[in-house]
Amino acid sequence: MKNLDDLLSEGVRGRRVLVRADLNVPLDGEKITDDGRVRASLPTIRKLSDAGARVVVTAHLGRPKGEPDPKFSLAPVAGRLGELLGADVALAADLVGDSAKSVVAGLTDGSVALLENVRFDARETSKDDAERGALADELAALVGPDAAFVSDGFGVVHRKQASVYDVAKRLPAYAGGLVLAEVEVLRTLTGDPKRPYAVVLGGSKVSDKLGVIQALLPKVDKLLIGGGMAYTFLAAQGHNVGTSLLQEDQIESTKQLLAEHGDKLVLPVDVVVADRFAAEAERRVVAADAIPADWMGLDIGPRSVELFAGILREARTVFWNGPAGVFEFPAFADGTRGVAQAIVDSDAFSVVGGGDSAAAVRTLGLPEDGFSHISTGGGASLEYLEGKDLPGVAVLEGER
Repeated sequence: MKNLDDLLSEGVRGRRVLVRADLNVPLDGEKITDDGRVRASLPTIRKLSDAGARVVVTAHLGRPKGEPDPKFSLAPVAGRLGELLGADVALAADLVGDSAKSVVAGLTDGSVALLENVRFDARETSKDDAERGALADELAALVGPDAAFVSDGFGVVHRKQASVYDVAKRLPAYAGGLVLAEVEVLRTLTGDPKRPYAVVLGGSKVSDKLGVIQALLPKVDKLLIGGGMAYTFLAAQGHNVGTSLLQEDQIESTKQLLAEHGDKLVLPVDVVVADRFAAEAERRVVAADAIPADWMGLDIGPRSVELFAGILREARTVFWNGPAGVFEFPAFADGTRGVAQAIVDSDAFSVVGGGDSAAAVRTLGLPEDGFSHISTGGGASLEYLEGKDLPGVAVLEGER
């Protein structure tokens, strides 16, 4: 696929370049609590700006219902992006309306503007090709006939959306540095990875990751299960899991996985339980088969951390997606910290699969350079590993 370097070699000075970035950061009111995705978008935006392009960034934030909602405004992101770039970033008050047209018209060589939340327009996520196409037409018209499109929001390339897929059919399209790096890393994981190859999956629901578990099990040497979904696996083994998160409708599926791949699946042997879901809850460590009836598991225990760490230290390739416990509560963060530290301490080619895992790395103060790659797109990464087509990548590879 054509990439950012190809575009830069063609020359961008004075040209408008529409960049689809992933700036979907967590907010506490108007305060960004983790700017990782903003920082990840910087290299592509900065390269274009330094080359004299007139950069127009489009992105989403949260899940507004297809209409403007002040709590999902990209205003805090525009401010932070400007701070990191060391230059003002103008924020259009709309996506393709009068404000956007005025802001884009006012760009000079090297300057950067951000359009308001693309999901304020219901056409962005429409299942109707014509509706999405109409929005893509307006975005293309906004930047003009000599413009180019750079796809750099890996977190959304698994979505067939107007600003990801349809606009790439209307403008010369290129993969940004972030998307290119993500695809190359995932191809390493799905190609011929160095062995032993270990995968750590956490998070809350088995149903969210059943597809990727089924796809990965034939390919990996060990698949370690933590997080809330571990309790459905423990229940499938016949254990009482108390009031822990449990998907009863997934027990039969997990039983089948354990029967077919019990030699590869590694479950917690002990857990940290709490009397309620709260940061200040009473806690204790119990064996995985001895969870009290009125308690809930909120983290893997120290023996489980030791078990997981031993496997990870020997691995040559590691993919990690999903925390081992409720790391947002300090009392239940040791499992996630222990797993992450074991990956840092290993000599493996290690990939953190975005989302909560990437947030945990930063929240727990772990060195980001201790991992080979930290993805910005958890869902996209999982779908790629599951073997699904990513529309936003396929269109860059020449699908028309």
